[in-house]
Amino acid sequence: MAPEILSRNYGAISHKSNVYSYGMLLLEMAGQRKNSDSRMGKPSQIYFPAWAYKQPVGSGDLKLGAMNEEGEMLIKKMVMVGLWCIQLNPCHRPSMRTVIEMLMGDVRDLEVPPKPFVSPARGRLGRSLS
Repeated sequence: MAPEILSRNYGAISHKSNVYSYGMLLLEMAGQRKNSDSRMGKPSQIYFPAWAYKQPVGSGDLKLGAMNEEGEMLIKKMVMVGLWCIQLNPCHRPSMRTVIEMLMGDVRDLEVPPKPFVSPARGRLGRSLS
């Protein structure tokens, strides 16, 4: 759920709330699991967006399974777009039109998004947003 659904301190509920949900869906698909998964071995990997954000863009560290280069680029694109979509401030989230353009474009053209959350897993929002 978008943070503004839980608290009006984050803004009003709007179409950007749906962008947030779509971003979380992209991240779940890219991570091949729910975004908050307590079954993960390392506590730092429990909240997938926090783990994914720490991975250097363009590195091979984001590999989630055996796949070819095209598959890896698709996963990186999904993660980058997903991180843009889950920005805490609704004004910083892209429109769905922009999301589609980013997904259709080249991953190398995407800018690294700002950190989209307060803090990983331990933050007051970390567990409740997925």
